[in-house]
Amino acid sequence: MKKCNIYLIGFMGTGKTTVSHHLSELLGFEEIDTDAWIACQQEQSIPEIFDSRGEQFFRDLETELLRRLGEEKHKIISCGGGMAMRQKNVRLMQENGVVVLLTAEPETILGRVQGDDGRPILNGNMNVPYIQELLAKRLPYYEAAGEIVVATDSRFPEEIAEEIEKKLNSSKICFDF
Repeated sequence: MKKCNIYLIGFMGTGKTTVSHHLSELLGFEEIDTDAWIACQQEQSIPEIFDSRGEQFFRDLETELLRRLGEEKHKIISCGGGMAMRQKNVRLMQENGVVVLLTAEPETILGRVQGDDGRPILNGNMNVPYIQELLAKRLPYYEAAGEIVVATDSRFPEEIAEEIEKKLNSSKICFDF
């Protein structure tokens, strides 16, 4: 079975949304940002959803969105940082597409997310030691889910998108362009 979608996963600030724009232009696929889609559907920001309905509710919305997207083809799906923490989400992504893990060092992540109040997991903890700790907890999940891994530190988004395309073309993953 050919895989038809590309799922970008990784910690917040690794460049998923930015890289998805460039990958979309390169491949001609429609892009979907899961956090933006959920915020639009709920008519609330992600922090507001966390505050009013809780993290569990938000995570359930992510899983439901992945189920819907599994019926789609030729999409680049930029996933929220916690998407790969649920095994059922990973299974849905791997069944319906190629999972690309974007990585970055904690210092790079802090530089990219500093001043962004739309990140409820980092609320009050916008510092390298906290990011390092949370990243260490999530990394095994990310690594287990990612079929292709690309580091994003000190690189331009266009360059990262081109590397992803090359890795898709040269991989043994059966992908439908």
